[in-house]
Amino acid sequence: MRRIYPAFAYSEAPRAGCWWDETCAAPDRPAQHGDAQADVVIIGGGFTGLNAALHLAQAGVGATVLEAERVGFGASGRNGGFCCLGGGMLEDAMLDRKFGREGRLGWRQAELAAVRQVEDFITTRGVDVDRHSQGETQLAHRPRDFDEMRGKLDYYAENYGVTARLTERTDLAAEGLNADFEGAITVPIGFGLNPRKYVTALAQAAEEAGATIYHNSPALNVTRREGAFDVTTPKGSIRAERVIIATNGYSSEDLPPWLAARYMPTQSSVIVTRPMTEGELAAQGWTSQQASYDSRHLLHYFRLMPDNRMLFGVRGGLLSNPASEARALRRARADFEAMFPAWRNVETPHGWSGMVCIARNRMPFVGEVPDQPGMFAGLCYHGNGVAMGSYSGALLADLVRGKTPERPYPAPMRAPLARFELGRFRRAVMPFAYAGFALSDR
Repeated sequence: MRRIYPAFAYSEAPRAGCWWDETCAAPDRPAQHGDAQADVVIIGGGFTGLNAALHLAQAGVGATVLEAERVGFGASGRNGGFCCLGGGMLEDAMLDRKFGREGRLGWRQAELAAVRQVEDFITTRGVDVDRHSQGETQLAHRPRDFDEMRGKLDYYAENYGVTARLTERTDLAAEGLNADFEGAITVPIGFGLNPRKYVTALAQAAEEAGATIYHNSPALNVTRREGAFDVTTPKGSIRAERVIIATNGYSSEDLPPWLAARYMPTQSSVIVTRPMTEGELAAQGWTSQQASYDSRHLLHYFRLMPDNRMLFGVRGGLLSNPASEARALRRARADFEAMFPAWRNVETPHGWSGMVCIARNRMPFVGEVPDQPGMFAGLCYHGNGVAMGSYSGALLADLVRGKTPERPYPAPMRAPLARFELGRFRRAVMPFAYAGFALSDR
């Protein structure tokens, strides 16, 4: 596999301090070995791959998941646990220009359906994922950002059919959101969850439905022969009629070669405090369990979890080595203390990093790989993979069966990924982009 980050990024090291690993036991699974057959081979054991496996197995299709490490090793097992609207970065005006109003509304309905799909899964199966938060709250870090929020009430009504709620700066403390923000807007869609508990339950459900999952089984090569695919692993191979690529930010440049320069992994880092006392929460005045984020381009995302631990995440890492990992976590801690000064002495014993995935055309892709009949892919969720990655897996299960999806499958999700400039050197453009974002956030 050819990847654009050094090996450190794909190792155990960046996730060594992941709090989620301590909250939920997960079973070991054997590696794939010998020669085998399947109807569909799915490469990647995260939200997308496991949802595809679950829906295929429920339809009676023989699905095999090849996971290079273990279920949830990548972003699906170490993200911030925000199940919310999102997945793309294009605003309404650009969506209308490129895809028309129908395409834009179709995309917004897909966002809504993605959240509902996760909600339906955990509700139907009775899965305890430490769910909390009544929707999601965005906090304005500048007065002009709150002015923009005032103008977005119609946006949420038209696109999602919901009524968003504004909170003035003077009322933030009364809602348990006491921090230096200019106001907030709350959208009654989405919730927080423990992603490891969710991904573990997904894997169990897929296996119970009849899917097979292998750990420590990277797909080393995929070749097309006589109308089917041979997928090679370190200890064997699987022949399948269809293949799904579900590796998102942990993809490679040559699996398949079409992916080269069509995805951009970028880092996100998270810290988690110890459980805080009621007195410590009261000292800051932050007692809300709302899943929250601020209005910066290089945003912060944070939520007080049911056990009174605060999760705090930052975007913007560009390197991946031991020194850069330490810097990213120090920056997260510094921003945490600046935002919540009363908690300067509250320890954050857990900290880790992982990679989200963005696209040049700033929208996810779900569909058949161009010029590769029978090979499908779903990736580039722009940091909102809990819902959209799950939804994309269900869509892929329909597509590989040749079934017209009953769920929304709008034009913005069908557009093939565009190539980034500079090819395999594309990470070189990110410092300039991030510098621009940082200036605009001031």
